[in-house]
Amino acid sequence: MATRKKSEFGLEGKVAIVTGAGTGIGEAAAHKLASLGARVLCAGLPGDPVDEVAQAIKRRRGKADFFEGDLSDPFQAKACIAHAVNTFGRLDILVSNAGVTLCADAAETIGDDEFLRTMHANVFTTFFIMREALPALKKTHGCIVATGSVAGLKGQPGDVVYGGTKGFVNAFVQGLAVEQAVHGIRVNAVLPGVTDTALTHAGRSAITKNEEKTMTEDIPMQRRGTVEEIANAIAFLASDLASYITGALLAVDGGYAVSWGGVDEVPARLKRQPKGELEGVLKFTRHGGFKKNNPDPRAERGRH
Repeated sequence: MATRKKSEFGLEGKVAIVTGAGTGIGEAAAHKLASLGARVLCAGLPGDPVDEVAQAIKRRRGKADFFEGDLSDPFQAKACIAHAVNTFGRLDILVSNAGVTLCADAAETIGDDEFLRTMHANVFTTFFIMREALPALKKTHGCIVATGSVAGLKGQPGDVVYGGTKGFVNAFVQGLAVEQAVHGIRVNAVLPGVTDTALTHAGRSAITKNEEKTMTEDIPMQRRGTVEEIANAIAFLASDLASYITGALLAVDGGYAVSWGGVDEVPARLKRQPKGELEGVLKFTRHGGFKKNNPDPRAERGRH
């Protein structure tokens, strides 16, 4: 994306709100949109470093402001939209990114406070900020990009509440896309997989060293994504390059969602396939390759 001209994205002069912009994916998205010419309102909770992110954008000759408030409160969500419109004169893009990763445990062990915090951050914030943005976006035929998660595609034990909230985001995005298409508003979501943030490192979050070590084992690309890679996808969906895309759930996960742990079934010699053998691999997969106990003598059996 870095080799493309700014004009191809059509973001110069556009006004964007990025929620959860103080750190991680939101911070990277704010910087990416600003680098492509958008004017960015960095929104976050009171105490989040959104003012620092806005100042960093300005130091790079970008245009930015910040808003502090709890967007799970509909009055604060309305105030955030009003701040963007009053400051920049319009609203073209909403990046609904704010959320938390909690409740990573069996449902019966999750406390009331933890459950409610997750619902407020991931569901209430998403609904209220999107709802309040619609009148302004109708005037500009703008777009919404939400941050969902591959965890919302399929329920998994030990992740039922967080995954459930992201399932709401995914379904809400698709339904809203159909509702708002008549108004010229596009609505899409990026679905990050395991991303290189503080939440995926032992010592900086609640995960153990063993969990950190093994979390990429089921990812075909065998690594975490970066916040910049997620931000690139957000910028694409917010841009004119995606002008005919709405209702999309774009997984940015190194292939995790389409494998669901199936990496173990891929023969080891094919995990790093030389380009010269690509044609043979395609023929192999068309005839049932990569299946456990495949009778084809070329298939390596067992788990790797």
